[in-house]
Amino acid sequence: MRKLNGAIALHLGALRQLQSISSISHRNPLLHQRWFIQRAAATPSLSNFRSYSTEMLSNDLIKIMEQRVLAIERRSACLENLMNQPEASPAEYSKANKELRKLRDSMQLISELRTKQKEIDGLKSLIYECSEDKDMLDMATEELCLAIDEEKRLQSLLLKSLLPNDDADERDCILEVRAGTGGEEASLFAVDVFKMYERYSQKKGWKFEVVGVTESDLRGYKEASAAISGVGVYGKLKFESGIHRVQRVPLTEKSGRVHTSAVSVAILPQADEVDVRLRNEDLRIDTYRSGGSGGQHANTTNSAVRVTHIPTGMTISIQDERSQHMNKAKALKVLCAKLYEMERSRIQLSRSKLRSEQIGSGDRSERIRTYNFPQGRVTDHRVGITHHAISDMMEGENLDIFIDALLLQQEMDAIASFSSTQ
Repeated sequence: MRKLNGAIALHLGALRQLQSISSISHRNPLLHQRWFIQRAAATPSLSNFRSYSTEMLSNDLIKIMEQRVLAIERRSACLENLMNQPEASPAEYSKANKELRKLRDSMQLISELRTKQKEIDGLKSLIYECSEDKDMLDMATEELCLAIDEEKRLQSLLLKSLLPNDDADERDCILEVRAGTGGEEASLFAVDVFKMYERYSQKKGWKFEVVGVTESDLRGYKEASAAISGVGVYGKLKFESGIHRVQRVPLTEKSGRVHTSAVSVAILPQADEVDVRLRNEDLRIDTYRSGGSGGQHANTTNSAVRVTHIPTGMTISIQDERSQHMNKAKALKVLCAKLYEMERSRIQLSRSKLRSEQIGSGDRSERIRTYNFPQGRVTDHRVGITHHAISDMMEGENLDIFIDALLLQQEMDAIASFSSTQ
């Protein structure tokens, strides 16, 4: 079967209906891909683009989907048969039931799709039989159009359910922001970025809990971390990891010259106890007196905690809370998230090379976004999108323009991978 020429081959039919693309080089599929992302980002309802219509799916892809559907149906029948066997052991029953639950959503869509396809076949037969009855023909034709549209919708949903997903997407996350190049200006911008994510989280109805902050001399943030909790938080924010560059006139600049500084952002999925098991013999826990602001109590008692994971040498220090126990709990939460992410990265590297084409790897060393204050614009370099309301962006508004475009890019890449692996 002919492999698809990247994700863009799936979208060109619909794109031609949206806008002339004569100015885009047909020799470079990556330009097509970037154009589509930019066009989608400029559309009021990006979700319309993320719900793929069958017009955007090639015949090859639909055939591949049908092969996957048949395999799922056979596997589901096999599992149900196993669970109905009286000689099945409790372990076998539990394993089969767990796998069947994972297939349940896809099976529901497959059932609806099969029913709709039978309806379409019936309407086609009716149109053939009543070709002389104009009223009946018009009614059947109208119903057929509606049924085909519904078939397309179900196929789109089914495709999305078949694409590989990251189990960590539904988890809460740890946000880390660190000042990079640029001295005090970088630490001041770190405050702005940290607050931007706090406001964005509040608008989403997520819980934003500050874990730790280390301030600079001008009350900027040398580093700051927070635990963000809510539905699908990590899946929404995971592509925010990387270098965020700022271009503006610092408060300390007397001549009005624009400086370039940077902060690094890391988004880590929070780990459960079953994911990371910390053994007491692997930990060294030190207490010391807190520094900086916090009142007389913070500076005269050993409330600050430093946790060292001996096997990796990783160290987490927290001194924000007045209680030693609360600081220790926060430090262990951050440590678990870091160890979990380390293991995830190791597994991903062992399975395949990291994908770093359009979206990037999510590596914190990768420059992903530039905030240009004199020009009032924010540019994401991975998808080539520029937004010209920087003040709104820093207030947590319109961040979805970038986030949704990156998630769309991820889905397009997943479709291309889905096709090319056959």
